[in-house]
Amino acid sequence: MSTFKDPSANDVDAVGELLGRKAAGRFAVCLRRLDGRPVVIENEPHLRDGTPMPTLYWLVDRELHDAVSRIESEAGVHIFEELTDVAELELAHERYARRRTDAIVHTEFVAPVGGVGGTRVGVKCLHAHLANFLVTGEDPVGELIAARVALPEFILEIVR
Repeated sequence: MSTFKDPSANDVDAVGELLGRKAAGRFAVCLRRLDGRPVVIENEPHLRDGTPMPTLYWLVDRELHDAVSRIESEAGVHIFEELTDVAELELAHERYARRRTDAIVHTEFVAPVGGVGGTRVGVKCLHAHLANFLVTGEDPVGELIAARVALPEFILEIVR
């Protein structure tokens, strides 16, 4: 699923505020709160300068980001890696890499590699896994995190 439509000025401003800086590459909001605030963005696989961008789905919602950061600070990456079936995790990485490859617009640049969060094996970033799960429903680590963080009481609108 590639959503690469140029973001509105409001989305550029909102994502810039959430990131604390201007986004370094082209993106589209692919998951929102009902009030329209961005939850997950889909990054184009290259930054504006052609640098490969391994993170396709980026969790920008502050509340969820902070909740996941707390889990990571408590050795969450290692804990969730141990709780996840290796074959299911490998499949999540393969699907993620395939989605990102399918979204490549600039074939003249070096392609990004790796799966979720840019890694080929194991777990690197719980934020990336949760973002992947929220958008695709196909990430065993993200599914475990979603159950742990108690998603806010709102319905997520997936933008397709």
